[in-house]
Amino acid sequence: MRAIWTGSIAFGLVNVPVKVYSATESHDLSMHQVHNKDGGRIRYERHCEICGESVDYANIDRAYDDGDNRVIITKDDFQALPADHSDDIDVLQFVPNDQIDPIMLEKAYFLEPTSKTPKSYLLLHQTLEDTDKTAIVKITLRTRTRLAILRTCGKLLMIQTLRWDDEIREVDFKGIHSEAKITKKEREMSAQLVESYAEDFTPEEFSDDYQVELRKLIDTKLEAGESVDLEEAFPKEEEEETEGDVVDLMEALRKSVDHARSTKQSGSKKSGKRKAG
Repeated sequence: MRAIWTGSIAFGLVNVPVKVYSATESHDLSMHQVHNKDGGRIRYERHCEICGESVDYANIDRAYDDGDNRVIITKDDFQALPADHSDDIDVLQFVPNDQIDPIMLEKAYFLEPTSKTPKSYLLLHQTLEDTDKTAIVKITLRTRTRLAILRTCGKLLMIQTLRWDDEIREVDFKGIHSEAKITKKEREMSAQLVESYAEDFTPEEFSDDYQVELRKLIDTKLEAGESVDLEEAFPKEEEEETEGDVVDLMEALRKSVDHARSTKQSGSKKSGKRKAG
């Protein structure tokens, strides 16, 4: 794993030297486009619509069009912008953990201490844990200054970049102002339904079924060639019959609770048999 940034967390007169690493990676299989007739690789070229010539990336500028007018922004224009090249993660403030709305969170990065005696790193980590606080910070990644949060993640410190406030849309759906009355019995039954699904979250129990099946399809084709019986290799599961739209909310809740309980009991029995075996 390669560091993408090296610098220091700076707050007050305290400096915490760190390296920054991407905390996530995509598990999607990499694929390219081909001609369905002969399997030939599809290549893309950049063509100018005025002269028709193929244009190298080095000769491409950017343009902004507001619908009425257009301006071209050159590489020199971008260079003239006041970009920050600081090697510091500047702490702006410390806020309660519950004030960070998850909708604002973007990409996550792990921070590795680079000092031979990482006492300041460990102290900052412990302080954030003890105070239940999250640091609001600014960091410059690839010439762009980003707002981010600095928080703990297990034994590590990590940052997560944030969307700016004006990037979050404000909506007010009409259905929210409905005159519908929710009865006490409906709330109790709904709470029972939630409780019937209640478990500790274990991420490793879940997998990307689409990618698993795609990998299986690729392996099957690699082994058997193009003459694969897709219906045999990937039989479709029979869909459960439904009784149509359920108008009675209480009846829908009751059936949901019963179904969830029976499913959990069935799963527990199967798990018990596997452990016994």
